[in-house]
Amino acid sequence: MTAKIFNMIRWQDVFDILLVTIILYRVLLIIKGTKAAQMLIGLGVLLLAFVLSKYLGLYTIDWIIQSLWAQIVLAIIILFQPEIRRTLAQMGEARFLPSFTTAEELRSLEEIIKASVALANRKIGALIVIEKDTNLKDFIEMGTQLDAKVSRELLLSIFHPSSPIHDGAVIIRGNRVVAAGCFLPLTLSAEISKSFGTRHRAGIGLTEETDAVVIIVSEETGGITTATGGVLQKNVDPAILRNFLTENFVKPQEARR
Repeated sequence: MTAKIFNMIRWQDVFDILLVTIILYRVLLIIKGTKAAQMLIGLGVLLLAFVLSKYLGLYTIDWIIQSLWAQIVLAIIILFQPEIRRTLAQMGEARFLPSFTTAEELRSLEEIIKASVALANRKIGALIVIEKDTNLKDFIEMGTQLDAKVSRELLLSIFHPSSPIHDGAVIIRGNRVVAAGCFLPLTLSAEISKSFGTRHRAGIGLTEETDAVVIIVSEETGGITTATGGVLQKNVDPAILRNFLTENFVKPQEARR
């Protein structure tokens, strides 16, 4: 009997199951730790209520839930919009190599760290975006386009209050500052503390839509905050910032060197 069942299974069936498993696994990784995970639990509860209403003969609840099913697809698109946009953007703009691979680009990381610490010590607000796999050309085009080597002095001069382009974000690609004064999308999440200003909301808003890495310096407190994947990490010191950038941009073999 068992042999007969195995004979009925085609290689296409195995491939189909593996493909669905991989897709579901990737989706769970994307929504892990985000508000979408809580929404997914809510949809699961709704599905359980639908099954129980059928089993227990709760006709009113069954009718209400059946009436809602027609809107479920639209609701999912609206609720999971940031995650869907980020996933599609990563798929469409995927690269085969990480942004930082050369020694010159590794030195740029140190320049970014030095600039962030100097800005924090002087309580100069800053918003530094480092591009990863998702192309940020739409945001670059809205700012003042540059093509300059990353350096501590350049970043300090851009964010100095007297600079005409100190407002907005600096976008870094590889070891080049490609744009400054860029405007980023603000997060609409209600979970973000009201103490955070526009810089923090813009930083986390961009990371909700792309895989970019963001460094935010508060002009009120001088604190350094990092953002990636829609998650903020506050009160970052130089050592933590270096580890954060290393984890995101340096290959394991380069980190060991």
